[in-house]
Amino acid sequence: MKKTIILSFVLLTGLSLKINAQQTTTTTTTTTTTYSSSSEKFGKTLNLGVGIGGYSGYYGYIGRTLPVLHIDYEFDVAKNFTLAPFISFYSYRNRYRWDKNYYYYHETVIPIGVKGTYYFDQLLNANSKWDFYLAGSLGFAIVNSSWDSGYYGDQNYYRNGRPLFLDIHIGTEYHINNRVGIFLDISSGVSTVGLAIH
Repeated sequence: MKKTIILSFVLLTGLSLKINAQQTTTTTTTTTTTYSSSSEKFGKTLNLGVGIGGYSGYYGYIGRTLPVLHIDYEFDVAKNFTLAPFISFYSYRNRYRWDKNYYYYHETVIPIGVKGTYYFDQLLNANSKWDFYLAGSLGFAIVNSSWDSGYYGDQNYYRNGRPLFLDIHIGTEYHINNRVGIFLDISSGVSTVGLAIH
């Protein structure tokens, strides 16, 4: 699955980059049209995503992929750089056999943190419909876990992940219009696809 996502990202990147600056020449006047991201603002964006996680970061101890809901809001901090406070959510249960009976372990996790994003549109001379970025997120996970009543075995059988986490991201957004875009965010924690509202 990740190979497919990465291959899609590479193909989309190759299709959207400009090879040369566009120039239009007439016999009397030369006009140069340059697409520049230097004045583009990336902040004031609400990102709503659905993702998968389960094998790394604060999801690593689960051992399988899970659906994850994600929301963040980006603020411009510097040229081509944003900060986005975020919150995510996932919940799951696992069946466990103990003392000739089956019991369920239940867990709900709410990761909270901030994501710093640098946009490479200007460096890559990208088409104005596309954004390309590299990011890092830092945060902590609030975990609520419990066992079915009647289970008196090892309460620590499922080890919680570390409450603090640091993930890296690479991603792209395609602007459908100046108010809405769709994004793909590939991460060491949770990879997401979703809607960006500007």
